[in-house]
Amino acid sequence: MYIFSFEKLEVWQNSRLFILDIYKLTNNYPTNEIYGMTSQLKRSASSIETNIAEGTSRNTNKDKAHFLTMSYSSAMETLSHLLISYDLNFISNEEYLSTREKLEKICNQINSLKKYYLSND
Repeated sequence: MYIFSFEKLEVWQNSRLFILDIYKLTNNYPTNEIYGMTSQLKRSASSIETNIAEGTSRNTNKDKAHFLTMSYSSAMETLSHLLISYDLNFISNEEYLSTREKLEKICNQINSLKKYYLSND
């Protein structure tokens, strides 16, 4: 089986694992939030990974960096949803801090990769 370039990226691999964490986390959300916060959080988290993957298929490093910007923006949206989830007591302080720590690592990796692409354009 062929391994695509995005699959080799540690940031993509971490983002993939992060989505699994989000799905597990949102299993405990109130059922009336299925189409609200649960859906929003899952969509923004999956957008982090998919924008990284989509960006690798672009021809120029500037274009690749653009998709990393979108990925980072999705990470910020995800963080905002996590903060609201914490404020509404959907997640514990421990769950919030653990999830935020993983997201911060992904954000740092996104920024590093973006800098690499922009400096090699």
